[in-house]
Amino acid sequence: MSGPVCLILAMALDAALGEPRWLWSRLPHPAELMGRAVGWLDQRLNRGPGLRLRGLLALAILMAGAGGLGWLLAQLGPVVEILCAAILLAQRSLVEHVGAVADGLRRGLPGGRQAVAMIVSRDTADMDAPRIARSAIESAAENLSDGVIAPAFWFLLGGLPGILIYKAVNTADSMIGYRTPRHEAFGWASARMDDLLNLVPARLTALLIGLSHGRLPWAAIRRDARRHRSPNAGWPEAAMARVLDVALAGPRSYDGQMRELAWVNGRARREIDAAEIDAAVSCLWRSWLAGLLLVLAMALL
Repeated sequence: MSGPVCLILAMALDAALGEPRWLWSRLPHPAELMGRAVGWLDQRLNRGPGLRLRGLLALAILMAGAGGLGWLLAQLGPVVEILCAAILLAQRSLVEHVGAVADGLRRGLPGGRQAVAMIVSRDTADMDAPRIARSAIESAAENLSDGVIAPAFWFLLGGLPGILIYKAVNTADSMIGYRTPRHEAFGWASARMDDLLNLVPARLTALLIGLSHGRLPWAAIRRDARRHRSPNAGWPEAAMARVLDVALAGPRSYDGQMRELAWVNGRARREIDAAEIDAAVSCLWRSWLAGLLLVLAMALL
């Protein structure tokens, strides 16, 4: 069975079932296992001199382990490949988490704040409705790239080893790829590798968002993306801001400190609410469908 056909079935399975609670309440999720591996490497190697070199070694161990495990699983046949790929995609769970913010916000600010705190790392306690909505939409755009398009892309290029390596690196970046005193040196290699692996998928995600809505102001998307603090996250975020006609990013608070970040599509609407989050959920599905059709075209060819 070809890679594109396996991916189509995996995408359909993930979209239909998501992450069944009955299963993952009994077994550790692969993301949890990857997190444990990153934590173990952090505890064992993040000490002493030469932290950048130690971080590079940790990344090499993680990637080799993920790639080797992927190769072993792939030997069990296409059914195992499809099931594993479906588990490592996150379309359904992303839609559910973003949709929960809209539902919570319709009940009131406390409900919206509680729901958005599940998907963002910024301070949420004092958020008003527009900030809650912007946070949810930004998370939707970024995680469409990181959790759906990028894993699918690397599965197409490298099969199960490819998608597992990508997920392992992405997990490492989310845990140790921060410019903190503990991780700035040790997590440098993981952060840069994550940037590299997301370089093409982030721009592909922006393309799928635009094409699925019949709006692709690429020059404006590129301009806003380059103002983002991340070399990749700004692309899907800028594309979603354009198709929804909303302003995203801007000032936000982390650990009690307000950061004056640049606006994305800053001249568009800023007073947004649950309705715009609903539109973002619709955008997630339309972009997913565009990606599915692209893979289907590859399978037919």
